[in-house]
Amino acid sequence: MYLFQHSIDCVIHFAALKAVGESMQQPLLYYQNNLLGMLNLLEVMRSHNCYQMVFSSSCTVYGEPEYLPITETHPTGKITNVYGRTKYFIEEMLKDLSAADEKWNIISLRYFNPVGAHPSGMIGEDPTKEFTNLMPFMAQVALGKKPVLTVFGSDYNTPDGTGVRDYIHVMDLASGHVAALNLLSNNHIRLKVYNLGTGKGVSVKELVNVFEKVTNTKIPLKYVERRLGDITAMWADATLAKEELGWTTRYSVEEMCTDFWRWQTMNPDGYPKKSKTSVIVNGKS
Repeated sequence: MYLFQHSIDCVIHFAALKAVGESMQQPLLYYQNNLLGMLNLLEVMRSHNCYQMVFSSSCTVYGEPEYLPITETHPTGKITNVYGRTKYFIEEMLKDLSAADEKWNIISLRYFNPVGAHPSGMIGEDPTKEFTNLMPFMAQVALGKKPVLTVFGSDYNTPDGTGVRDYIHVMDLASGHVAALNLLSNNHIRLKVYNLGTGKGVSVKELVNVFEKVTNTKIPLKYVERRLGDITAMWADATLAKEELGWTTRYSVEEMCTDFWRWQTMNPDGYPKKSKTSVIVNGKS
């Protein structure tokens, strides 16, 4: 059994594998890490009498949208990828848990598509896998480290044929968590879900155009087949978060691109990598 090292009032659960494409290729890895990780955490929380949690969920729990923009009352469960199913199963788990024991006090935040970086340029996204988000890959192309940006699908039923998403600045996402913590600390709500998004859909091509404009770079594109598990378009109705959390987004798409470019140009190779050292024991390294 794992133990908390300190007295904990509330847990923010960020820990999960999150790449749609990877989840379709390695489903067992995602079920093991995301579901079992949550089960272990909940057991440890209960053993320490800690019953408050902010959970990082995802708009993928909605599946292919039945209507847009998506409200929190949109049906969930008709999901197109394994990653989304793990988030959905966890949300169902939290429903059962909060219904069985009134001590639990949980907010599930359904992220849309986080991008950007801290405006200082000192904190940003440094992918370690080939399955990476759009903006880090795009920035690597702009730096000349990759030849082209691969766009999955050019024949979607959207104005320019590329997928449409609701991109949200990571700083707005962070403030959403602070708002959720504030609500939990002052109210016993058992379980509540909120969308965190801007309420505006932006296509992949539109995002590339904005990035090129604000960074004065050129991003060559290579269109390939649609990626298994992806959907056509999705953006949020975040009215409930505004009304109950007092939260709204502040950052524009231009600022998302500008802040990420600042991080990437200040850290073209990502975070400094620790050098490997050899330890010699009994004359052998």
